[in-house]
Amino acid sequence: MPRTANRSNASKSSPDRNEYALAARHHSDDSTDSLRDLELTPGPAGAGRQEEGLSFSGFDFQRDLLPLSATLNEADYTREHGSEKNINVIHGIGLIVGLQIGSGIFSSPGVVVANTQSVGASLLCWIASGLLAWTGASSFAELGTSIPLNGGAQAYLAYAFGPLVSFLFAWTAISALKPGGNAVISLICAEYINRIFWHIASDEISPDAIPQWAIKLTAIIAVLMVAMICSATKNLGARASVVFTMLKIIALLLVIAIGLMQLIRGRLSTSLTADVWTGASHSPSAYSLALYSGLWSYDGWDQSNYVSGEMKNPGRDIPRAIHSSMAIVITLFVLANVSYFAVLDKDTVGLSNTVALDLGRAVFGSFGGTLFAVMVAISCFGALNGSTFTGSRLICAAGKDGYLPKFFGHMHQTRNTPINAIALQTGLTVIFILIGGGFRTLVNFIVVASWSFYFLTVLGLIILRVKEPLLERPYKTWIITPLTFCAVALFLLCMPIIAAPLEAIAVLVFVLAGVPVYYITHRDSDLPLPSFLRPWVDRFRRSSPAEEGWVAVATEGDEVEMDETRTSHSRR
Repeated sequence: MPRTANRSNASKSSPDRNEYALAARHHSDDSTDSLRDLELTPGPAGAGRQEEGLSFSGFDFQRDLLPLSATLNEADYTREHGSEKNINVIHGIGLIVGLQIGSGIFSSPGVVVANTQSVGASLLCWIASGLLAWTGASSFAELGTSIPLNGGAQAYLAYAFGPLVSFLFAWTAISALKPGGNAVISLICAEYINRIFWHIASDEISPDAIPQWAIKLTAIIAVLMVAMICSATKNLGARASVVFTMLKIIALLLVIAIGLMQLIRGRLSTSLTADVWTGASHSPSAYSLALYSGLWSYDGWDQSNYVSGEMKNPGRDIPRAIHSSMAIVITLFVLANVSYFAVLDKDTVGLSNTVALDLGRAVFGSFGGTLFAVMVAISCFGALNGSTFTGSRLICAAGKDGYLPKFFGHMHQTRNTPINAIALQTGLTVIFILIGGGFRTLVNFIVVASWSFYFLTVLGLIILRVKEPLLERPYKTWIITPLTFCAVALFLLCMPIIAAPLEAIAVLVFVLAGVPVYYITHRDSDLPLPSFLRPWVDRFRRSSPAEEGWVAVATEGDEVEMDETRTSHSRR
């Protein structure tokens, strides 16, 4: 099992140390080996202690970060302003479980079984996806407690690899992952809504008989409705989020209850009465596509470390919260899939992106199908609303900081909503809906893009283990955990070349497109540009006044303590 690292008495004695502890027990001769190649200057403790007190004046990568997570929740705000830590293990478990249970479990089972081609292999794929997500969550927890900076993976990538890789992650998230994810959610919502009306017209319609134009049109209407809501008011998403979350959990529990009821009554479908391994695929690329859909359903594990800053005892509570929540989610997802197969035959599940509706219709008739469809559609609409709310704020913040034209950073004078940013995100989402190739293709694209950076992030953890062995780690996972994660992630990233080449090329294009944007928006980069382009580039480059950052303050002994302060940064 992962373990909690011992902490020094010095770190326990200071409440600020618990809040801002960054990490690093460096001797002066070890510091030059730092992966970040930080500039070292004598600390403010006095000239007589220059070898022990060190200040990382070069540790200013936060100036290069887009505010990718700072606007997403109030936890970061309260942490920065020193409020009480009031989240215990139970709260942490609830938050992490709530992040992971989404629309994926009501739409992805069909994709998984369609690729694995057998019930047994499909269930194994769900277990493997959950375990892989578990190793990722455990690795991110170590990074979160060692590098307690806002930004999640973006901050860890900057710490390990520098600002360019970090910027490319933020760029890909804003330009592709956020609108692409919104497109997937809206397509799920649209398919459930369309299934309601098409089943009113015909009871025997096949799950894949609904024309794509109807699904895409409904999805676009949903996106436009959410855009109008987010433009008109800024509080609806926060107020309704609890209701939408409860609907998702209730729907999932109902699916599991129906499956258990069928098991008890002995009325099982042929999916479980026949050999569950019949027809299992032998293609590695097919299993990679199945894992993509499973991993997308478990998505949310990477944000578990955001809970750490508000926990009373993060070194003890983070591993408990992560391991408990992951065990709960894996169990729920596997039981939900068993329930689908207990009621529906394998072929029906494989064709459907709306398995919850099909399960409800098979057991309770039209009323049951309509009930599940309404519950899932409403929860998807709520998730779309929340994602649009947060995504538009990221675009707005990027516009204010100069990463995008300032036009996108403007707020409406009376409504105080980022209408321009909402319009940009809505336009990108509509484009993904129209040309993205549908639900299953978009899921492949999103997973390949996100897991490329997850791989680099956890690889950074392994590198830091070697380069900075004295980095203080309040929580330290077994080394086999990140190694396993990286090995499987590398396999998943190589497979798209065979299984999903178009999606892989699209991801590569999006990421590479961020490279010129990085150099254009960074003032300290010297680009050999033609004279007619120089004024245009200068308008996009942000000014560099005093900005928020982290500086190290010399403390007793070898401890290095981080205080948040406003400081002007300079680069060599």
